[in-house]
Amino acid sequence: MKVELVTTLKRQATKILAELHESHEPVLITEHGQPSAYLVDYKDFELMQRRMEILEGIARGERAVLENRVCSQNEAKKKMSKWLK
Repeated sequence: MKVELVTTLKRQATKILAELHESHEPVLITEHGQPSAYLVDYKDFELMQRRMEILEGIARGERAVLENRVCSQNEAKKKMSKWLK
């Protein structure tokens, strides 16, 4: 992962963005020697967001199983029959 100072980002934003779009490698921006933010390509960010939504859905399903909030396929069909007609 590439690391850049915030001052370098200010001076060379166009160059850093061009390299980012080419390499798709996130850039860690630091301020006063401390991590401050990540700069990522927007397509990569959107892909990460979609993956997070899927993972959150899986986590909700796992919680439902642990809390015994599940039903059989036949029970689900009966409950959903008014919408499946």
